Amino acid sequence: MMTDALKNHVGQAAEQMKKVIAHLEAELLKIRAGKASPQVVEGLMVDYYGNPTPLSQISNINTPDGRTIAIQPWEKNMIDPIEKAIMDANLGFTPQNDGTLIRINIPPLTEERRKDLVKGTHAEGEHNKVSIRNIRRDSNEHIKKETKNGASEDMVKEAELEVQSLTDAHIKKIDEHVSVKEKEIMTV
Repeated sequence: MMTDALKNHVGQAAEQMKKVIAHLEAELLKIRAGKASPQVVEGLMVDYYGNPTPLSQISNINTPDGRTIAIQPWEKNMIDPIEKAIMDANLGFTPQNDGTLIRINIPPLTEERRKDLVKGTHAEGEHNKVSIRNIRRDSNEHIKKETKNGASEDMVKEAELEVQSLTDAHIKKIDEHVSVKEKEIMTV
């Protein structure tokens, strides 16, 4: 039976690991896999009357087809600042505006570009695995200190085992996400 303090450390580790997975999912959404996706641009910061504002808060963003992102600003005078933000973000495509709507045509990915994106996906996965392992290390340090507060060796071992199983489960989840993204990128 673990003490409340040990359960608390294990619970905090689980919570932090969940956040790492959520972060990974958000980062993987930003990696474009050759098809148009609003996530590619919705977080772009646009100069809205002197305030940096996310593109999604000043326009409608949709994908009329698999190769096009359409951005409809709520105010006509925001067309130029939006276009400038897209160019400054260096996303690898050129916006076209017709005065009321900005269209971005997503070119098909070359084999080389696909491989680069897969490398980036794996790097993001590794980065997140390191975060998970750091959480495990920090949790285990806190758990070991609980022996001073009266927790038995067995309780500490049990808590460490629980943190290790959380670590294993979350690293497996990261591998699954990376694998799915890799398939998505390599599918022509």
